[in-house]
Amino acid sequence: MTTAAALIIGDEILSGKVRDTNGPVLIDLLRGLGVRLQRLVYLGDTVSEIAAELRSSSARFDAVVTSGGIGPTHDDRTIAAVAAAFAVRVVRNPELEAMIRAWWGSRFTESALRMAEVPEGARLARGGAGLLPVVVFRNIYLLPGIPRLFEAELDALRAELRGRRLQMSSLYLHCDESRIAPLLAQVDGEFPEVAIGSYPQLEAEDYRIWVTVEAEDRDPVECAVTRLLALLPADAVVRVERPPSPRPKDD
Repeated sequence: MTTAAALIIGDEILSGKVRDTNGPVLIDLLRGLGVRLQRLVYLGDTVSEIAAELRSSSARFDAVVTSGGIGPTHDDRTIAAVAAAFAVRVVRNPELEAMIRAWWGSRFTESALRMAEVPEGARLARGGAGLLPVVVFRNIYLLPGIPRLFEAELDALRAELRGRRLQMSSLYLHCDESRIAPLLAQVDGEFPEVAIGSYPQLEAEDYRIWVTVEAEDRDPVECAVTRLLALLPADAVVRVERPPSPRPKDD
């Protein structure tokens, strides 16, 4: 199982001046890649707090993705936080410097070169065409906070991160959640390799509960669903959606 953590960085997010949209986009991307996002943290622009979270998350998860704090101004502190977290220097990357000087042209200013600074030992991963590469330090991917730029740089994650996509079945039920809670708990205990979730749906017309059954492999999902259907009241089950059957291999 490939795991990940995400850090959304910026005082503007915590103060409510800017609403985060990068977190949901990243959640969808990682799920599609089969990577389990196990931690999502919002942090302000405080180097010590960012550094502490980076040290912890980098040690606990296969990949760490940050959003925000990458730029030319005084409050862009993510690079400094990475350097502080791992006791390395901040250095200027020659490739980034050349790209910045070329792209800015007559508009170039020395402050733009802050975007060429990287933690010593970092590498570059290609993101969207026409954009600066993503700075990668160890297992930490440093992405910009501007949503349009963030989404354009996700190609770097698509190229480097891979896991096993979950197999999922859905059961749509028309009953009170408390009525089925003991049954869900029973099946959850019988099939420890699957994850069972129960989500009340207040706006749906024909059902009241959406139950999901997930695992990396199809067989445990099928077994758990079969067991649930044997235990659930027949009149409570509106419909069941199962993962598509695997396509047969060509001879």
